Amino acid sequence: MEAATSLLGLIDLDSRIEVLDVGAADTAEEPPYKPLLELGVAHLNAFEGDARHIRQIQENWGDRATVFSDFLFDGTQRNLYLASAPSGMTSLLKPNATALRFFNGFDWLGQLERVERVQTRRLDDIAEVPRLDLVKMDIQGAELTVLKNGLEKLANCVAVQLEVSWITLYEDQPAFGEVDTWMREQGFTPHALPNVKRWSIAPTVFDNIVNVSGNQLLEADIVYVRDPLRLNLLPVSPLKKLAAIAHHCYGSYDLCVFVLLELAKRGAVPEDAADRYLAGQKTF
Repeated sequence: MEAATSLLGLIDLDSRIEVLDVGAADTAEEPPYKPLLELGVAHLNAFEGDARHIRQIQENWGDRATVFSDFLFDGTQRNLYLASAPSGMTSLLKPNATALRFFNGFDWLGQLERVERVQTRRLDDIAEVPRLDLVKMDIQGAELTVLKNGLEKLANCVAVQLEVSWITLYEDQPAFGEVDTWMREQGFTPHALPNVKRWSIAPTVFDNIVNVSGNQLLEADIVYVRDPLRLNLLPVSPLKKLAAIAHHCYGSYDLCVFVLLELAKRGAVPEDAADRYLAGQKTF
């Protein structure tokens, strides 16, 4: 916490960090933005259309979050394919039965409880959502559509964490290559893979345990940041937020230093900010 406090003192944020989490259902994994909320420098805009999860989100974050029950997509009416709540496989896209059968256990995980008709909304059409700094999405294949319909809200965004797939489990789901190409076109660069999921191919089961993986890539969480080779295009305020996100959310100390050096060139932080920051890191 000492190092965290010293970084925030060095960069002196001029406004809070606005976080968007789409598919914000409570899971066993802590969200990367949690430290920012706990430090009181960020606010969470949480979207969760599945009513089974909303109360838990509200209990987790209290007044640090604004919770929306809307389904983000492209503003059209869509079928919502509801799987069991623990499976995490409820989606606005129809499950691909062939792909599910390819992996051990997925034909069971992807079983539908029911299908509902829902009205979706475009991110850019929701006035209550401010311009965003950090985005996290895990919405079973709908991520790219939401991004394409939220370009105004994403204009100042410096970091995006998405779930991407190599073998798509839903019909019409964009695979990693399509998502990556679009993100690069928007000025983002891949930065980190916090989680890579492999799975075993049916019917081979390792150690008699279905979820012991083989080599087959399934999906991953990938973090994109504004192209660090073009930081000169970013104003000071987004740069400061990128430094805070790099440090607190992803432990990307080298990226944080790189951003501090750019800020120092502009006189936005002390000239020795990067050195002082590094001196505060006990270990990496």
